[in-house]
Amino acid sequence: MNKRAVVLYLSIINGLLLLVTGWYAASFLTFGSAFESFDGSRAYTDVQTQVDMGPRTPGSAGHAQIREWMRKELESAGWIVEVHESQRLGHPIYNVFAKRGDEPPQIILAAHYDTRFVADHDPDPAKQTESVPGANDGASGVSVLLELARTLPDDTVPTWLVFFDAEDNGRVDGWDWIMGSRAFVEEISVQPQAVVILDMIGDADLNLYYEMNSDQTIRAEIWNKAAELGYGNVFIQDEKHSMLDDHTPFLEKGIPAVDIIDFDYPYWHTTEDTADKVSPESLHAVGDTLWHWVVERSEK
Repeated sequence: MNKRAVVLYLSIINGLLLLVTGWYAASFLTFGSAFESFDGSRAYTDVQTQVDMGPRTPGSAGHAQIREWMRKELESAGWIVEVHESQRLGHPIYNVFAKRGDEPPQIILAAHYDTRFVADHDPDPAKQTESVPGANDGASGVSVLLELARTLPDDTVPTWLVFFDAEDNGRVDGWDWIMGSRAFVEEISVQPQAVVILDMIGDADLNLYYEMNSDQTIRAEIWNKAAELGYGNVFIQDEKHSMLDDHTPFLEKGIPAVDIIDFDYPYWHTTEDTADKVSPESLHAVGDTLWHWVVERSEK
């Protein structure tokens, strides 16, 4: 091989090395932000995964399994995961929250991950002592948060994703409603500008009315954004229900909070709250709206 050929050969090798190095650098820089837009189909897969775990009632095997699964999903998307442990009425509480840095949150997006011990609204009395599968009532909100973790840009305002424990067992002996969120608000010292709760937002026949106790300014921002994106048939700008939900402890502390919930769900607290009642399109409408709302707030 003559000298000119050797120089040409080395130039080609160096060029290839530069290309490979650049590819690896780009891959590293985009780690944790591999997806650029919210995908309702991915969120729906997360609903199915949760339901396949069985009941996620406090103290159950599924309850421990979902916490570990959420941690892995969040960390793989580049988030820092912490567990807030507390105790209420003699029961351990495990709230899971994810953040991207040490700054206090300006926005909290949250949902409950536990499911109900008893399907006391089931039309079949023989099934009313069974656990609720919780596809919509629990898994839908969790799934939207996880997909937001994968897709939200890295440069948003400081945002926490919070997964509340022990929300859904009021009217069960020895338990109460919204125990996890109450513990969180009382014991975690943060003052976000906005809190958004997602609860039962995957119904295939989704109708999200203004919740009557929610902060009017924030709910108008979110519903208007939904209308701009073409989801005005889902986000209905009329008041309907007044809810005791995970937004309540924040409101009681003077923190602006909104409850996004479709309470007109015929399978609420029944054994029929299964994955086939949930729609990827509904998950997408909610997730895409919140994605754009967070990004728009970050640009102000």
